[in-house]
Amino acid sequence: MTYGLTFLLGLIIAVLATPITMKLAKKWGAIAQPGGRHVHSRPIPRLGGLAIYAAFWIAALVTQVWDRTIWGLFVGSTMILVVGIWDDVREIRPLYKFYWQIAAAAVLLAFGFSMNSISLPFIEKSINFQDLGLSAIGLILMLFWVVGLVNTVNVSDGLDGLAAGICFIVALLLFWSADRIVDQPTAHSAAYLMLALAGALLGFLFFNFPPARVFMGDSGSMFLGYIIGGISIMGLLKTATILGLVFPLLVLGMPVTDLTFAIIRRKLRGQSIAKADRGHLHHRLLDAGFTQRQAVLSMYGLSACFGLSAVLGAKGQWIWAFAVLCVVFALLITILMRQAARLAVFSRRHSK
Repeated sequence: MTYGLTFLLGLIIAVLATPITMKLAKKWGAIAQPGGRHVHSRPIPRLGGLAIYAAFWIAALVTQVWDRTIWGLFVGSTMILVVGIWDDVREIRPLYKFYWQIAAAAVLLAFGFSMNSISLPFIEKSINFQDLGLSAIGLILMLFWVVGLVNTVNVSDGLDGLAAGICFIVALLLFWSADRIVDQPTAHSAAYLMLALAGALLGFLFFNFPPARVFMGDSGSMFLGYIIGGISIMGLLKTATILGLVFPLLVLGMPVTDLTFAIIRRKLRGQSIAKADRGHLHHRLLDAGFTQRQAVLSMYGLSACFGLSAVLGAKGQWIWAFAVLCVVFALLITILMRQAARLAVFSRRHSK
């Protein structure tokens, strides 16, 4: 099946499945209530991740010959989806959810996933931990990578259409990267899977773009982080012909930066890093007077800039890649730090 049909299949199934999940969310009580740190003003069903899951895997079933690695992704992503659904319906303590994320990532180990061999820019030969007698490092790095991406996408899911749009951009860029590798079967499979994911996300965005009629919930955000992490290991990190670890990190640069600042911010305040707050980038933009749609589109633009730097780096144009990164990082830090300072002054004034 061609790339175009793969993308279209994921899109159509997502469009058909999303209204069904909205009804299921109402039936099961998976409803996001307004108030607190949430920015929506009315109850909204939050089980849209199930539609993304169904669209992605049905498209994969039709377009792919399933091998051991795809079965591993299916089993692990199904596990993380069930945990997310349970959290959307009943809520799970953050620490327990973290344990389940590790368990789901560990499933991939049983299906041959690892990061024993990685490639980095400016190093001609890839680093092989197994040859160095350090296989445990490759396994730990793989767990850290998948769990890290699960939480990175989860953190970015704060506004209507935000996580879905960012992951749509990520899926297209990782498709481009995988499609460039012509001599590796796993990269070919990764290209098709990323297009299936992009189609599913675009179909879901018809219902999720602001003003949203449905949220993806933790079932969706954790599933997306898991799939992106797993496929990047399967098709991208096992070759020295691309940037290895650096390419996916650059593509996800905006949510990774936001998560990093969140961890630092909470540690400085003496809070648990798992405790949610209103200090994320999208909150800063809203506090600065942006509408939800303006904030979402701005963050799409920031993600696209990170993606552009990754593409430039993959093409060997390091000076231009670095220049784009400097500009976008300067903009991000300005938004995160400057607005935070204003809020701190405002808070002190009103506490007197």
